[in-house]
Amino acid sequence: MMLQTPRLILRPWREDDAENLYTYARDPQVGPPAGWLPHTSAENSREIIRTVLSAPETYAVCRKADGGPIGSIGLHRNDLAEQEDEYELGYWIGRPFWGQGLIPEASRELLRHAFEDLGMRRIWCGHYDGNIKSRRVQEKLGFVYHHTTPGIEVKQMNEIRTGHVMLMTRETWEKVRENGERTDA
Repeated sequence: MMLQTPRLILRPWREDDAENLYTYARDPQVGPPAGWLPHTSAENSREIIRTVLSAPETYAVCRKADGGPIGSIGLHRNDLAEQEDEYELGYWIGRPFWGQGLIPEASRELLRHAFEDLGMRRIWCGHYDGNIKSRRVQEKLGFVYHHTTPGIEVKQMNEIRTGHVMLMTRETWEKVRENGERTDA
């Protein structure tokens, strides 16, 4: 499946995206705040495409201008999304594209897809202490604070962190969609 926004195409990852993925995922300012290690090579990125990014509802974030992946976004089921009618939203984008509103744009489309096409009732999203950029995206989208969990083991990073969990219900999404992007967050 492919989804589109005014500036982006969200499409499944392909193994030939490994070089582009490595270009952005090797940056130590991208993965570690989200709890994953920087990629070490294009082959490492190819393996991540095969084992992680090939999951259902996981998309390469590509600019329409050139078509190459610059980040990733997806809907996942894990410890936050335990019911059949809920997902967790996860995302990241390469540092050269920070501050351009691309992840909020991609996220709005994925939220639309989750609620309208997939019939979801709730979408969870989280961030670790200190990841202000991710928190800001969630607030901008209209997610509402739900709870904080201290003592989370982040195995890839060999760390213990505090996580903050946000929630978007179908009702909240419908209000945000009607009123446009939140500006009070």
